[in-house]
Amino acid sequence: MTMQVEKTAAPVTAGVDHESVLIVDFGSQYNQLIARRVRELGVFSELVSPSIDRETALKKQPLGFILSGGPDSVYDEGARTIPPWILESGLPVLGICYGMQALAQALGGKVEAARTREYGCARFEGADGGLLKGLSASEQCWMSHGDHVVAPPPGFETLARSGETIAVIGDARRNIYALQFHPEVEHTPCGAQILRNFLEICGFHFDWTPRAFLEETTEELRRILGGERVLCALSGGVDSTVAAALVHRAIGDRLLCIFVDNGLLRKGEREWVSEKLTAMGLPLRVVDASERFLALLEGIDDPERKRKIIGETFIRVFEEEADRAVHDTPGGYSFLLQGTLYPDVVESGSGGGTLADLIKTHHNVGGLPEDHKFRLLEPFRRLFKDEVRRLGREMGMPAEMLERQPFPGPGLAVRLPGAFSAEALDTLREADAIVREEIEARGLHRGFWQYFGVLLPVRSVGVMGDRRTYSRAAAIRVVTSQDGMTADVPEIPFEVLKKISNRIVNEVPGVNRVVLDLTSKPPSTIEWE
Repeated sequence: MTMQVEKTAAPVTAGVDHESVLIVDFGSQYNQLIARRVRELGVFSELVSPSIDRETALKKQPLGFILSGGPDSVYDEGARTIPPWILESGLPVLGICYGMQALAQALGGKVEAARTREYGCARFEGADGGLLKGLSASEQCWMSHGDHVVAPPPGFETLARSGETIAVIGDARRNIYALQFHPEVEHTPCGAQILRNFLEICGFHFDWTPRAFLEETTEELRRILGGERVLCALSGGVDSTVAAALVHRAIGDRLLCIFVDNGLLRKGEREWVSEKLTAMGLPLRVVDASERFLALLEGIDDPERKRKIIGETFIRVFEEEADRAVHDTPGGYSFLLQGTLYPDVVESGSGGGTLADLIKTHHNVGGLPEDHKFRLLEPFRRLFKDEVRRLGREMGMPAEMLERQPFPGPGLAVRLPGAFSAEALDTLREADAIVREEIEARGLHRGFWQYFGVLLPVRSVGVMGDRRTYSRAAAIRVVTSQDGMTADVPEIPFEVLKKISNRIVNEVPGVNRVVLDLTSKPPSTIEWE
C-alpha cells in the first residue's frame, strides 16, 4: 500500500494497492450502494469523478469500470459525459441507468425521452449466458429513468428487454455492457449475480477481505507512523473503537485514546464506555468537557452551527490534551485518529472528487476547523460500517462492542431540533433511555440499525391528573438498514410502542405526547438534524 500524509486529508486510504473497479460517479446520492455491493463480492471499489484523468485512474489498478446512474438527461446542457479514454482503455465497462444512456450516446446509439418516467419494480426477459449467466428467463428489477435507449450502438446486441424497453445491451467483443435498471438495490434480486458476472469478465481474484485489509493496513500504519504517537478521538462507538484497536495492534501504547464527555452522551454512556475500553486494554484518558460544550451550544438552533461548534470544540479539547501530554511524553502527539467512514465523507460532500451534493456536515469530516494542529489518521475513510464490523470480528473484538447501534458524533444535540438548552437535553436523555430499554429488553434491537428518542420543539395541550399541561412532544425513531445510506421503518409490536409512550409520559417531566416517525431514508435522513 502507498499512502500520503496531508494536513487535513486522510493519510490512510484502504485498498490502494488492490486490484479495483472504479465507479464513475454521475451524481446519484446513493452510488455508494454500488461500491458496497461490489465489495461484498470480494472486490475493492472506489467512486471517482468523471473528470478523473487517465494517469490518476490507472494508478488505482482498475480491471474495469462501472458507469453509475445520475439525475441528468444526456440531452441536458452540460450533461456529464464519459471520459473517452475509458472507452479506449480496452478494459471492461458496465453502464447503469444514466451510465447506459451516456454510453449508448457516446458510441453511436440512440437515446430518447420515455413517454412516461419509469420508476419501480419491473421484469426483464433475457437469455442465460455472459453478463446474464445464471439468471432465469424472467427476472425482477428496479427501474428509475426518464430517458431510455431505443437503438444500441453499432456492435452491440440487445440482451434483455422489459416489455418494449431495452433493458440490457452488450458488446462481448469489447466487454462493454449496460443495464437500464439498478442491480445494486434489493428490489433487483438478481443484481448481485449480474455484478459478479461482470467482475468475472474483468478477471478479478475476489481477494478483498477483512483479513487482507487488516494485514496490509497494520503494516502500512507501522511504516507511515514510524515512531510517532497518536491520539484517538474515541467515542465508544463501533467505528472509533475498531480504529483504536487496529492502531493499537500496529503501534501499541504509542496510542492514547481520549474519551471526551461532551455532555451530549446517552444515559450511562460514560461509565459503560470507560469500563469496556479499559477491559479491552486500550490506553484511555477520560476528559469531562461537558460544561464547555453545553455553554457554547446554549440557545443555538441552526443544526449546521451546532455541528460546527461541536466539531471545533472537540478539536480544541484534543489539542489541549496533546499539549498536556507533552509534559509526560517527549515529542507529544502528531496524529489524530478518527473513525470516519465512507458514508460520513460522502454525506459531507467530501467524497474525493465525486459529485454527491452536501447532505449534512459530519463532525468527523466537515466540522473540523482549518487551523487544527493534527495530521488526521482515518484508516476507515473508504470503508462501510459493515466492513468495519467484520474487521473487528477478525481482530477478535467482543460482540457487545461491535453490535452497538450507530451514535452520531454530535451526540444528542442532533436529536434536539430547535434552540438548544441543557434542560431540554436532560429531558431527551431520559426519554431516549426509555426507548432503548424497552426495545432491548425484548431483544428487538438485534434487527434494528438504530432506535432512539427525539425531543421536538413543539408543545401541545394535555391533561395529567386534574391539571392542564402544555408540554413538549417526543418522537420514537427506529430504522433498519444495511449501511446507513438508505433506511426503512420496521414493524414494531404495538404493545411495545404503547409501553414506551406510557413510560415517557409518566416518567419524564416536560413531555405529554409521544409520536412515531415512519419516514424512510430517502426522503428523510435517519437523524432529525
